[in-house]
Amino acid sequence: MNKFFEALGNIFRIPDLRKRVGFTLAMLAVYRLGSFIPTPGIDINRWQDFLSRQSGSIFGFFDLFAGGNIRRLSVFALGIMPYITASIILQLLTVVVPTLEKLQKEGELGRRKITQWTRYLTIGLGIAQSFGIGMGLQSAGQFVTDPGIGFILMTILSLTAGTAFIMWLGEQITERGIGNGMSLIIFTGIVVGLPAAIGNLYTNVFVTHEWSVLTLAVVLVVMIAVVAFIVIVEMGERRIPVQYAKRVIGRRVMGGQSTHMPLKVNAGGVIPPIFASSVLAFPQTIANVPFVKSSPYLTAILGSLRRGEPMYIVLFVALIIFFCFFYVSIIFNPTEAADNMRKYGGFIPGIRPGRATSDYMNTILTRLTFVGAIYLAVLCLIPDVMLFGLHLQHLPLIGNMIDRTFPSFILEGLNVQFYFGGTSLLIVVGVAMDTINQVEAQLIMRHYEGFTPRAGRIRGRRA
Repeated sequence: MNKFFEALGNIFRIPDLRKRVGFTLAMLAVYRLGSFIPTPGIDINRWQDFLSRQSGSIFGFFDLFAGGNIRRLSVFALGIMPYITASIILQLLTVVVPTLEKLQKEGELGRRKITQWTRYLTIGLGIAQSFGIGMGLQSAGQFVTDPGIGFILMTILSLTAGTAFIMWLGEQITERGIGNGMSLIIFTGIVVGLPAAIGNLYTNVFVTHEWSVLTLAVVLVVMIAVVAFIVIVEMGERRIPVQYAKRVIGRRVMGGQSTHMPLKVNAGGVIPPIFASSVLAFPQTIANVPFVKSSPYLTAILGSLRRGEPMYIVLFVALIIFFCFFYVSIIFNPTEAADNMRKYGGFIPGIRPGRATSDYMNTILTRLTFVGAIYLAVLCLIPDVMLFGLHLQHLPLIGNMIDRTFPSFILEGLNVQFYFGGTSLLIVVGVAMDTINQVEAQLIMRHYEGFTPRAGRIRGRRA
C-alpha cells in the first residue's frame, strides 16, 4: 500500500504528467457539468416518471452508459453512443470496402482520414437520432411543453451539438490528457452512480432493514471476487512463439531473434455484451406498443424474453458467443498475419509457413474466443441471477418439479442489484486498468517506480 501511495505521489512530481492528469480531470468535470443542462421544451418530471417504468428496456440500457443523461434528458442525452456506432460501422466497412482497407494500411495519414469520416458519420447519426427523439417525444403528447417544428429543430440542434462536444472532449483527453478519452467518458458516466449505490446499500441495511448484514457481506465478497476475476482474465493471453531467421543485408546480419505473438483471451472486449444487450432490450421496448399489448400471442412471446427467463438466458449467451466470433474475425485475420510473418522471415517453431501457420493460429484463436465468450456470458449473467434469479420453474413439463425442488433464492433471485452490472463492471475495470498502465508507462519512462512490482526498480525521487 505504501508503494501505491508513493507512486501516486510521483504523478504530481512530474510536471508534464501532472498537467495531463489535471487536464483529464478538468475535461471530465466539464462533461459532468454539461450533463445537467436540460434540453429545451421538455417536461422533465413527466419524462422521468415514464423512464422509471422502463428500467428493463433499451432506454434504461443506454441511460447507464450516458451517465443518467437520458433520464435527465440533457443536451448530452445521446452521449458517446453515436461516435461508438460510427466507429463500429467504419470498422465493419473496412473489411468489405477496398478504399477503406487501403486507407487503413497507409499509416497515420490513412487513420486521420478514417477519423475524419468517423466524425462526419457521428454528426449524421446524431442528427438522425435526435430527429427520431424529437418526433417520438412530440407524438407522445405529454412530454413536450410547446410542440411544433421549432421544438424538433431545437432538439436536433441541442442533442447533435452535445454529441459533437462530447466527441471533441474525448479527442482532447486522448491527445492532451491521459488514457483513452472516449472510454474515460463512458467510465465517468458509469461511476457517477457509485454514491447513489452506496446510499442504497446503507438504506437497505441500516434504515429499512430489507437486507441483513450477511446479505451485504455476501454482495461485497461477490463483487470483490468478480473484479479480481475480470482483472485476471483481461490480463490473460496466449503467447505464440515466433522465430525470425537470420538474413544478410550488405555486411550486416539482420534478424535471428525469438519473440511471441500475444492473443488475448477476451479480444472482443465489451463489444459483444453491448450488442447482445441492445438486441434483447429491443423486444422489451416494443412490448409497450398498443398493437403488441393487444395481442396475447405477441405478449406471451415477449414475456418469455424478459430478464431471468430461460429463453432470455439462452439467447443472451448465444448472441454473446456469436458477436465474439464475429468481432474477432474482423479485427484479426490469421491468413494475413501468416503472410506478413512469412514475408519478414518469421515462422512458428514446428509449424510450416503459409497455410499451416494460418490454420494453427485460427485453431488457437477459435479456442480462446470460445473461452472468452463463456467468460463474458457468465460475467454478464451474474447481475441478472442476483436480481431476478433463474426462472426455471417456467420451463414446460419439468417446471413444477423444479419449483418444488430448487430453493427460492435461485428461482426468484435475491432482489439485490449487483453494482454496477456485468457489462458496466467490465467497462469500469477495463478502462481503469488501461489508464493505470498508461500512467505507469509515463512514470517508468521518467525513471520513477510504477504501481506494480514489474514496473521497475528505480525509486521515485523525493521532493
